Amino acid sequence: MRKLKALIVVTTLLVTYSCNSGKYAATNKSYKKQVKKFAKVLTEYPVKDSFTTAAEWVGTTNFSMRKPNYVIIHHTAQDSCGQTLRTFTLPRTQVSSHYVICKDGAIHHMLNDLLREHHAGVSKWGNATDLNSSSVGIEIDNNGYETFTDEQINSLIVVLDRLKKAYNIPTANFIGHADIAPGRKVDPNRNFPWQKLAQYGFGHWYDTTNTRVPDDFNPIQALRIIGYDIKNEKNAIQSYKIHFVQKDTTKTITETDKKILFELMKKYQ
Repeated sequence: MRKLKALIVVTTLLVTYSCNSGKYAATNKSYKKQVKKFAKVLTEYPVKDSFTTAAEWVGTTNFSMRKPNYVIIHHTAQDSCGQTLRTFTLPRTQVSSHYVICKDGAIHHMLNDLLREHHAGVSKWGNATDLNSSSVGIEIDNNGYETFTDEQINSLIVVLDRLKKAYNIPTANFIGHADIAPGRKVDPNRNFPWQKLAQYGFGHWYDTTNTRVPDDFNPIQALRIIGYDIKNEKNAIQSYKIHFVQKDTTKTITETDKKILFELMKKYQ
């Protein structure tokens, strides 16, 4: 707990620094303009739509803001944090992320957590098919092959801790882009420390020390239960391996994989 508190203090300084730059004044102005437009819709009273036929508006007293239920972690697949920030501030790209974490641990919070950004693309996890609408996206500066820096992971843990507490996000719902887009995405790459994150309560891990797999165990159905889209079984296998095996990312199920999947299935059921 002391270690996590120390990370929070250091990371707060990094966030403060990254938010004070005037380099992005033009894009920040555009952001503010769009937020005001959305705010106007939210404060509309009575709500203007085509379904109101009653004599008067009756506003309910029982409501709250929609909130994210997943966190999707990415690597940027670009050469620098600056390049990624530019990509996410060009209207023509139509891609974005709530957070970008640079190699030095600096955090750029680019979008209110409650707003929908464009990071997941065509994706599926369990029964969820519009992950952009139900998740927070976090991009980590990495060209796709590098290891992740200690500073990045420390900052990430602080962000994840805040998100989990703020929105009561289930442990199982901290996943990667590769998990939700088998065959299309491979991020974060296999150097990403998923096991370490699981130790902090962000995602599940496994222990196969005493595992005995039943004869009738179906590993493909286990992938489905965990959340993977098994429409293309080989792609689903590879995505699972990128996350949970890492040293082997082939598209075949081994006896070791069966043990891992059996243990994971019990956690995700």
